[in-house]
Amino acid sequence: MTSIKVGVVDDHPLFREGVTRSLSEVSDFVVVGEGANTSDAAMIAADAHPDVLLLDVSMPGDGLSVIDEILSISPDTKILMLTASEEVDTLVEALQRGAKGYILKGVGSRGLADAIRTVFKGARYVSPAMSAKVMEYSLSGQASDRDALTPREREVMDLVAQGLSNKHIGLRLDLQEKTVKHHMTQILTKLGVTNRTEAALRWREKR
Repeated sequence: MTSIKVGVVDDHPLFREGVTRSLSEVSDFVVVGEGANTSDAAMIAADAHPDVLLLDVSMPGDGLSVIDEILSISPDTKILMLTASEEVDTLVEALQRGAKGYILKGVGSRGLADAIRTVFKGARYVSPAMSAKVMEYSLSGQASDRDALTPREREVMDLVAQGLSNKHIGLRLDLQEKTVKHHMTQILTKLGVTNRTEAALRWREKR
């Protein structure tokens, strides 16, 4: 059986300890790091490269703001937001920044384990209580192409629209080429296109 490496970052010690203890009792999970803030999250990503990183939204440094950094450090890490926030804007921003899942803190240990396995396999997971809100947001068309992307992804798309390659985009933005490729994968998905040429044409049309 393949062990899933999990990191847990939350600024409430009792909650974090409870989650860690619960996960440690599951045979296919190995907790490889714990932290209380965004600096800890980045350090866990760099040192342990967890398969799945549980990340609180409301913690010192702001959980949403560190998503880009974590994915730059460890592009293969799947981020699962574990939060008390039921704000749809927070959920949407988390997914737009690259989180693979969003689960509310009222979840039981079995539900949390299922969510971790889901994102580990490459699928997206959103708490059932929040799924309807995501659907409403999507159908309402609230997000334009530009709004759908993170600030870093917009920078990448601006350069893609100028015809730059991933290598040259990386040099311009001081990013590794594999990180640029990761951003491009996210961008294509969010814009609903299949290649960078289509993305560039659409980006130019919307400007």
